[in-house]
Amino acid sequence: MTLNDKDFRIDVTSEIGNLRTLLVHSPDSGLGKVVPSKAQDWLFEDIVHLDTMRRKEYDYYIKLLMYFLDPDKIKGKLADIDSATGNRDFFKPDNADFHNSTKVIEIQTLLSDILQQNDIRKKLVAAVCAIESCNYKLQLQLIDTNPVELAKIFISGSLGDDTMIFAPIPNLIFSRDLGIAINNHILLNKPAKKARSRETLLMRYIFFNHPLFEAYRDSVIEIPENKQHFLRPGEVNEEKTTIEGGDVMMVSPQHLIIGCSERTSISGANEAIKLLFENDVVNKITIVKIPHKRDYMHIDTVFTQVKRNVWVLLRSLTITETEQSQSEPIAWFADKKNRDKPEIVQFRKDKKPKTFNTLEDLLDNISQKDLQSTEPTKFIYSGNDVFPFDAREQWTDSCNLLALKDGVVVGYDRNDKTVEAFKQRGFEVIHVTDLLPKFESGETLPQKMKDTLILMPSAELSRARGGFHCMSMPLKRDAIL
Repeated sequence: MTLNDKDFRIDVTSEIGNLRTLLVHSPDSGLGKVVPSKAQDWLFEDIVHLDTMRRKEYDYYIKLLMYFLDPDKIKGKLADIDSATGNRDFFKPDNADFHNSTKVIEIQTLLSDILQQNDIRKKLVAAVCAIESCNYKLQLQLIDTNPVELAKIFISGSLGDDTMIFAPIPNLIFSRDLGIAINNHILLNKPAKKARSRETLLMRYIFFNHPLFEAYRDSVIEIPENKQHFLRPGEVNEEKTTIEGGDVMMVSPQHLIIGCSERTSISGANEAIKLLFENDVVNKITIVKIPHKRDYMHIDTVFTQVKRNVWVLLRSLTITETEQSQSEPIAWFADKKNRDKPEIVQFRKDKKPKTFNTLEDLLDNISQKDLQSTEPTKFIYSGNDVFPFDAREQWTDSCNLLALKDGVVVGYDRNDKTVEAFKQRGFEVIHVTDLLPKFESGETLPQKMKDTLILMPSAELSRARGGFHCMSMPLKRDAIL
């Protein structure tokens, strides 16, 4: 089942160009082992029902991606792969009937591939056993394990008989955080939380050892720790060098946004800027510093791009206070708007830094200057900018959307007020369960769709605190300039 594609390329120059290739990871058995007492340690807000998450939610995401990116793999099969009522072989990486797409690439498949190499298997087993404090006999046992099974063990934390030997890594479904494609480079993450150490290790081995990425090994950028980091006190995020993909956005061919948040430190952003400028990857980087609160986590929980001139965002993080219809103090301070203000500074090579007063100012500048929009910039606000729905729906990822193409985005079906805001801005709204049969019959063609919000079922996925922007690592998009 080795994945190989002679036409494979890494090339991402925007957030909205036609999506051609991405990395994903479908929910594995480890998600079904998250217990309440460890949920927050493992960065989940709640425990999830795995079968519902797979059959009634995530599998629809994979089907949708296949129609857009790799239609030959799914066309004519829709009725046969209805996992809600039938089997899931099409979605299982270790199954003979797995789709094995070279466009919608499964991380577990890549891991299985590199584990076929004896030297890589021994090194990776030793590395995993070191960070998980395994005993030596278990290490020898894992080295002798079939590569396909070993990949499942590394991800789920369980042996084939369901015996847990170390913690699961349930956040692997949020593949965006593991790294990000910047033009034809890959910036690897440096996670803030120990719970993500193993998945980071696995991705490093994949990017440096899988034949798919052989031509890009010199283009993989790793963020080092500051010198003498071991002398710094404590585990305070500001003191650590951390960066996660949810805080990095490739908004135009020469412009990158890096968020400083609960998960990405100033030190991490600083090291990334130095490396990216030194390697001439981009010439402009904007830092957006947001409050270090679980409410926000990454900048892609606060804003994402919908179209060349359209963005979705949380209004309460704007600096400029808007006129209120009510004169009472509670109307102004109900959401503590004046406290949660981002700081925005733009850096260029060999030029003085530039500041922006609001997110809207920055995003408008990107649309008009970087992306050469010929239309006014428009903003769609979480919860239609109505309290308390703005905060409630931002929590369930109303601002965390994945653009499949310019103007066509994927989001959760539970954010009703945000859906209303999309409609008011002229967008069509359709549920994935209604859209897929139209793709299959040919009544609707993915490449013909415009200005559409595609709604996905979300009861279980939203418990994990991440939307479809989080659940994607784009590797190739069409250029939009």
